[in-house]
Amino acid sequence: MTKNPVTELYDAKGNLLGAYVSKELWLKIKDQVLDLVEPKQSDSPKSWDLKEPLEDWELFKKNWDFKYPYDFSVKCDICGNHTDNWEEDKEKKFYLTAASLSGLVSFRCVVCGSKIVKKHFKDKITVECIPMKR
Repeated sequence: MTKNPVTELYDAKGNLLGAYVSKELWLKIKDQVLDLVEPKQSDSPKSWDLKEPLEDWELFKKNWDFKYPYDFSVKCDICGNHTDNWEEDKEKKFYLTAASLSGLVSFRCVVCGSKIVKKHFKDKITVECIPMKR
């Protein structure tokens, strides 16, 4: 390993911006650092401490004005996890992470950690599945 494996980076006013770590050090600490930033796929969903924005969800449903019925199903295209109605699942398969009046509703898959985004437009719903970064 190099003499100084960590180099702190400052702006012109002397404020700490971050740190550069050597490749050797990064290979040793990578997993520990990433565990602090995001859950592992193998972590229990209960350990994620996700607080579902259910008030936002209720407001979204209350103001529903699309010409098609709401689809309560959620499917993860990454691992195949699926539910016909995420609200009624006794054992959580997906956690609600966002709901807005603009029509954007997103979920986190408890199996693989992927993010599922449902975008509600005037005449259709599009779904995007984003794998969890690791």
